[in-house]
Amino acid sequence: MGVDLKDLIPESIKSKVGDLRLLRGRVIAIDAYNALYQFLSAIRQPDGTPLMDSQGRVTSHLSGLFYRTINLVENGIKPVYVFDGTPPEIKAKEIERRKAIKEDAQKKYEEAVRTGDLESARKFAVIASKLTLDMVQEAKRLLEAMGIPHVNAPAEGEAQAAYLAKVGDAYATASQDYDSLLFGSPRLIRNLTISGKRKLPRREEYVEIPPEIIELDKLLKALGITHEVLVDIGILIGTDYNPDGFENIGPKRAYQLIKTYGSIEKVPKGLLKTPVPVDIVSIKNYFLNPPVTKNYKIEWRSPDEKLITEILVKDHDFSEERVRGALDRLVKAYREHIKGEQTGLSKWFSKK
Repeated sequence: MGVDLKDLIPESIKSKVGDLRLLRGRVIAIDAYNALYQFLSAIRQPDGTPLMDSQGRVTSHLSGLFYRTINLVENGIKPVYVFDGTPPEIKAKEIERRKAIKEDAQKKYEEAVRTGDLESARKFAVIASKLTLDMVQEAKRLLEAMGIPHVNAPAEGEAQAAYLAKVGDAYATASQDYDSLLFGSPRLIRNLTISGKRKLPRREEYVEIPPEIIELDKLLKALGITHEVLVDIGILIGTDYNPDGFENIGPKRAYQLIKTYGSIEKVPKGLLKTPVPVDIVSIKNYFLNPPVTKNYKIEWRSPDEKLITEILVKDHDFSEERVRGALDRLVKAYREHIKGEQTGLSKWFSKK
């Protein structure tokens, strides 16, 4: 879900990236789970069936991860994927909510397939998508074979990605969600892993989706607030730690209330139909001081072509010809954009 700040972010502060080469040389900390779910959603058959190998194992996430990452490296971007760890206890309600939504979507998908409604089938199949532990481990193995670094967060991946950006080990975080801004990331890049043409729902039309950069300082200045106040606004709207938010309070109303009264606790009770959560302090503190690891190493290595071929072609039935062509691109991009610059990247390699 994530917090929905979209309506609060002025178009004037969004920097559109029409050409990925404008990010050349930048280290980008990518929210791995968010990206993998995007690949699972986008890479499907017309009826919603994901790509699968001969053993019936889903491979959409591997396809997206492999080809999209190569595209990023070809444009000179240095990706670092950050994976979630153990979710915090305050997220339990949201996890249960998501589980119920997926189970309901699965039933609707099966009914749509039975009645031949392919458009609805695809929609519900996307909602029902699941990222299993095995799929996550496969993704990490593929990244290691590609020579692309990844970091394992102790809890929320977006919090860890934000930390990398805050301490200068990355230029920005990349996610479709806005949570990394609440975690203090100085920059958020949206649409990085899904940029390109996107089909409009229920229409045979496509629109161009360029990546966009949102800078935290510019956002706070435009809204005339502090980072702490932004966290309060996010909680009023609804976050993964209080998914219901507050009744009848959207982004603009939340902004008005917090600008007027300063904090959630100071908003008159009569203006809030929903009781203030008893753990409001815990939710605030989690955004402001989330658990992160400082023990990680960020280093790009030469791709292991043999292992990549084994994972994709031998284990998962990918086209050998297509994988070989992509590997040639990856090796060339590594030599041009990473290997020649490694000696100047020591400040990005490790943080302990």
